[in-house]
Amino acid sequence: MSDRDTTDGPSGPLDGLRVVDFSGMVSGGYATMLLADFGADVICVEHPDSPDPIRDWPPEQDGTSLWWKSLGRNKRCVTADLSTDEGQALALELVADADAVVENFRPGTLEGWDLGPERLQSANEELIVVRISGYGQTGPKAEDPGFGTAAEAMSGFAHVNGYPDREPLLPPISLADMVAGQTAVQGLLMALFERDVTGNGEGQVIDVSLLESLFRMFPGEVEKYDKQGTVSERLGNHHANAAPRNVYETTDGYVALSASAQSIFENLAEIVGHPELVDDPRFADNAARVDHADELDEYIAPWIAERSTEEAIEELRAGDAVVAPIYDVSDIVADDHYQARDAIVEVDDGDIGPTRTANVHPKFSRTPGSVDHLGPRHGEHNAEIYVGELGLDEATLADLRDDGVV
Repeated sequence: MSDRDTTDGPSGPLDGLRVVDFSGMVSGGYATMLLADFGADVICVEHPDSPDPIRDWPPEQDGTSLWWKSLGRNKRCVTADLSTDEGQALALELVADADAVVENFRPGTLEGWDLGPERLQSANEELIVVRISGYGQTGPKAEDPGFGTAAEAMSGFAHVNGYPDREPLLPPISLADMVAGQTAVQGLLMALFERDVTGNGEGQVIDVSLLESLFRMFPGEVEKYDKQGTVSERLGNHHANAAPRNVYETTDGYVALSASAQSIFENLAEIVGHPELVDDPRFADNAARVDHADELDEYIAPWIAERSTEEAIEELRAGDAVVAPIYDVSDIVADDHYQARDAIVEVDDGDIGPTRTANVHPKFSRTPGSVDHLGPRHGEHNAEIYVGELGLDEATLADLRDDGVV
């Protein structure tokens, strides 16, 4: 990693890693948030007049996006117009002392500003350039608009998500973006290992597509189609390899249940008052139960519907069934297990005051990550970084500001 003093910086397993973040929106922002959570010094570079669009995403509190407060946490923020010569010079100075760059512009955008990987690495041959895009840097769709919705449609996800008698269902979260963000972090850490441990100290370029990141969440699908010519279809809350498995209504909510192991199913049959199911050929083993999942639910659903969520869970867990309540965020915040694991922490923020946020994950025994602050203001660290670290004088920074460069 870069040779710099980090004694006053964040602690964590990535303490000492510096990342220059040219990205915006969710995929890049989520990737660099994960890095910053574990100690990386992430410097976000935003346009002086067109900030990261996430800053405008609702909901807002006191005029500030709560999305930004989450995705921007633990980062430092500067501004620079990368389309100008002066902005490009600032970018090259930033990457000269960095380990990595993360960007998620449409392919060709950085090259159009003369900031493609070759020029960035001319300023720092150890630099790792992580490029996130909808369809990747190559191929006939590379330059097409590629937000997460398109990836969720073309990856196979929407086709298998939802109920058999309804239309394909898109996720209600930025799923493709966040999976791609995690893939980008995975790729960067592997490249760092290669550079610093097994390689010759040189950087490289990592090409991450939202499309392929989500597509890789379906092991066995290509193999099944190749060898058997079959295509997976929508199953609702059922599972192609496990039954019973569904969401069931209680008197005061819903529970999710899985009891596919034979011994657990036998316990379940006894609990719901139908021990004869064990000897029914339709339910003799898991494969048979998968084929008759709807019929099996006709025995389970009425029993659960007569009980409260708490009662159903208590009785089902007595038979070793995997069962859990369906939570919304208010349930999560109140849950004793989340609390015991410090899964939610409160952070004091200068814009919106004390605010609860999801804690870092996973947990490290020696070098844990932390949430030190929420997303900073636009250009909040211009003076700290440009003057304090790059050595510009105040007059030069003022001129750059007057010229619209920062």
